Amino acid sequence: MFYHIAGTVAELDSYLAVIDCSGVGYALNVSANTLSRLRPGERAKLYVSEIVKEDAFDLYGFYTKAEKRSFELLIGVSGVGPKAALSILSSSTPENLAMAILAGDEKALTVAPGIGKKIAQRVVYELRDKMAKETGSLSLPVQSAPGAAGAGGDKLSDAAAALAVLGYGAAEINAALKGVDTGALTTEAIVKAALKNMMK
Repeated sequence: MFYHIAGTVAELDSYLAVIDCSGVGYALNVSANTLSRLRPGERAKLYVSEIVKEDAFDLYGFYTKAEKRSFELLIGVSGVGPKAALSILSSSTPENLAMAILAGDEKALTVAPGIGKKIAQRVVYELRDKMAKETGSLSLPVQSAPGAAGAGGDKLSDAAAALAVLGYGAAEINAALKGVDTGALTTEAIVKAALKNMMK
C-alpha cells in the first residue's frame, strides 16, 4: 500500500502527473488543483490513494492530505466514481467543498464538469449525515465571539463540522482548533488555519 510518493516531476498532462522515483515513473491521476502546484523537473510529494479492480490498478495523487481525504470521502458516496471525485476537487478546494456540504449548497458542486443535480444532492445528503455523526462527539476547545453565528451554529461549530466533512475525527479536530484565534476569522479561515495546524 502506498502512503505517499516523493520524487521528481517527470511529466504533466491533463489530470496526470508522472513522478520519477529513482528511475521508476509512477503515473498518478490528479486534480487540476494538484496539477497547478507541480512543475516539471522539480521535486514533489503526493499523498496517494489506490483503487484496485480486476482489470486495473490506479493511483491517485494529492498535494495535501485534506484533498486526499476529500477524494476518499467522495468516492464513498454511492454513484460517485474516481473521475467524478477528481472533477469536483478540480473545481473546489477541500475547504470550499466542506463549506458547500455544510451549507447544503448543491449548486457549488454542479459547477464541476459531469456533475449533475442528482449526484450533487447525494454528495450533500450522505456527507452531511456523516458530518452530523462526527460532530456529535466533539467537545470544542474554545468558543466563538458572540454574535458570530452561521447557518449551522457559531463559527467554531461550523468549522468543526466542515473538518468532519473532510474526514477528520473528533480528537484531530479538537487538537487542530485549540491554537486558532476565532475572533476575527471567517468560518472558512478557521478551517484553513486548523488544516495548517494538522500539517505541522
